[in-house]
Amino acid sequence: MLLSRDEARALDRRAMDEWGVPGLVLMENAGRGCAELLVRLGIEGRVAVCCGKGNNGGDGFVIARHLDNAGFRVAVCLFADPAGLSGDAAVMYRILAHGGPPVTAYPDGAVDEAQLRREFARADWVVDALFGSGLTGALRAPFDGIVRAINESPARVIAVDIPSGLDSDTGLSLGATVRAHHTATIAAPKKGFVRPEARPWLGTVHVIDMGAPRRLLEAATKSGPKA
Repeated sequence: MLLSRDEARALDRRAMDEWGVPGLVLMENAGRGCAELLVRLGIEGRVAVCCGKGNNGGDGFVIARHLDNAGFRVAVCLFADPAGLSGDAAVMYRILAHGGPPVTAYPDGAVDEAQLRREFARADWVVDALFGSGLTGALRAPFDGIVRAINESPARVIAVDIPSGLDSDTGLSLGATVRAHHTATIAAPKKGFVRPEARPWLGTVHVIDMGAPRRLLEAATKSGPKA
């Protein structure tokens, strides 16, 4: 089954408001599931986790924490001001900052692409946790440059939920778009994933369970198209 952008949002909201599942639990489950997937895929060196300021970035903080707990070398690049984080993402950042892997923050948008390329060149994996399925417009600076640095790196790339820059409903690139080797999509594949235009960006798609009640997920996808 597939989820549209609005259905994915509604699933999160209903899980929290109607079923009483805290947002932190959903984020923890999603991030831990992504980290476990990375371990199964094989990690042979450093993992660079690229985080935005929203919930996708929050998933990235959880991924970094669990990989660090498992003994892997992890570096986190936060493309936001830590003081500006809010909600569940802010909570997950505070947990990570208490003693997790090093975090390099780029709070003012001044990103040195050459520096990022050097950072990613030393990584076995780059995790794209910049933007989730809610993105509807083209990425602007500095994120277009960040995406270029990711795509030009020799590292394997895994996108959290959806490659940043891809429209989740149409499967079309909105401009600068992360070209992932693997996509760890949360709860269910997104509507646009079945479009042929999406395939070069997605790589292999894996579905990550975030812990939403099964009946709620079935209801959310019942009327949608089948994958």
